Amino acid sequence: MEEKRASKQCGGVFPFFIGVLASLVIGWWVFPQVLYSQKTQPFNFSHKVHVEGEGMECESCHTFLEDGSFAGLPSNEKCAECHEDVLGETKDEEIFVTQYVKKNVEVPWLVYQYQPDNVYFSHMAHKGFECTECHPDVGKSNTLPTYYENRISGYSKQTMKMWQCERCHAEVGTSNACYVCHK
Repeated sequence: MEEKRASKQCGGVFPFFIGVLASLVIGWWVFPQVLYSQKTQPFNFSHKVHVEGEGMECESCHTFLEDGSFAGLPSNEKCAECHEDVLGETKDEEIFVTQYVKKNVEVPWLVYQYQPDNVYFSHMAHKGFECTECHPDVGKSNTLPTYYENRISGYSKQTMKMWQCERCHAEVGTSNACYVCHK
C-alpha cells in the first residue's frame, strides 16, 4: 500500500501578518521617504509678523493678473517698499535685504501650490472662498512649512490634488467637466 504524505503547510498565520506589517511599513513610511525629497527655502519668512503685527491680508502681497490667474509670489520690488533696509533684528530679514534686495536678485522661493501647465486655476473665480480653504493657514505661523518635492514629477507634495478640486466642485454644485480646469 502506498503511503500518503501529509502536505506540509508552509508558513501559517504568523508569516502572513509579518508580510502585511512589512508591506504597510514600506508603503506608508519607506516609499514616501524615497519618493519625496525635503528641500529648504532660501530663508525663513514669518507670515505671522506681517498678518498679526502689520495687519496685512493675503492680497496685500499675493496678487492676480487680469485673467484671474495667480501672479506669483511678491517681487523684491514689492517687499522693498517696506524692506529697503533691515527693519527688525532677525537674521532672515538681514539675509533678504543684503543678499536679495541690495543685489537686485529675486528670491528663488519653492512654491508649495504650483500647478501643472495643463491646469488653469482662476483665483478670481474662487474669490468667495477664504484662502485657508485651499491653502495652509500660514498667517499664524512664524516658520514656513517643510517643502517636499516629488522626485518624479518635480511638484510639491502640498500641491492641491484633482480629487480635492472635484470634491469641492461637487459640494458647491459647480461643473467637474475637464475643460473647466484643464487647458
